[in-house]
Amino acid sequence: MVNFNKLIDTYLSRSLCLKRIGKYYPSEIGNCLRKVWYSYKSPKQTDTALLRIFEAGNMLHEFVAEVIKSEKNPEIELLQAEMPIKLKLDNFIISGRIDNLILVRIENRKVLVEVKSCKFLPKESRKEHESQLQLYMEAIGVHDGIVLYVQKDNLQTIWFEVKYNKEEIKKILKRFDELHASLVDNKMPKAEAKHDPDMIWMCDKCPWKEECWELEDKKTEK
Repeated sequence: MVNFNKLIDTYLSRSLCLKRIGKYYPSEIGNCLRKVWYSYKSPKQTDTALLRIFEAGNMLHEFVAEVIKSEKNPEIELLQAEMPIKLKLDNFIISGRIDNLILVRIENRKVLVEVKSCKFLPKESRKEHESQLQLYMEAIGVHDGIVLYVQKDNLQTIWFEVKYNKEEIKKILKRFDELHASLVDNKMPKAEAKHDPDMIWMCDKCPWKEECWELEDKKTEK
């Protein structure tokens, strides 16, 4: 018999992608900076379980785009279902094709909608999602945004408006500056997630958790 799990994993499998220092991706900045540093300095294959989660998120994004595009919903207009982002700064470039971003028109107003799939609907939007959306708004020039969460098992939604904030943009770009400097100087950033109660959950599925925590334990012993 055919092993359909193997078929799916084979279909989703990707070759190891080596990242270039000086080119960064918008979605990275919400992560722990040490994790991002490792992804450049010591890349690993993405776990197949995570690839499945990413693909399920892509499917939900496509579904939301179809819902918005439908003639059954004339109060909203789909302008673009996914789009490239590019910001040129003094020492590096932030760029990438964003596949969870939708540009719509609501009441004659352009709005960026960032679609996020989830197990359970949150009570508030996550900080890293808002940061990503702020960066998208800066790059595209649309200053009204929504983070839209879609629950995977029942397609229920909740959404949160995000207004463009120049001060937040400065903080986000400063994090990219810190990331770039740490990569160029080959100096590992601090383990943000391990020491931040609001970020510790990121460690659970981090491919570099073992070596990161071992390093932190050695520092504690000194």
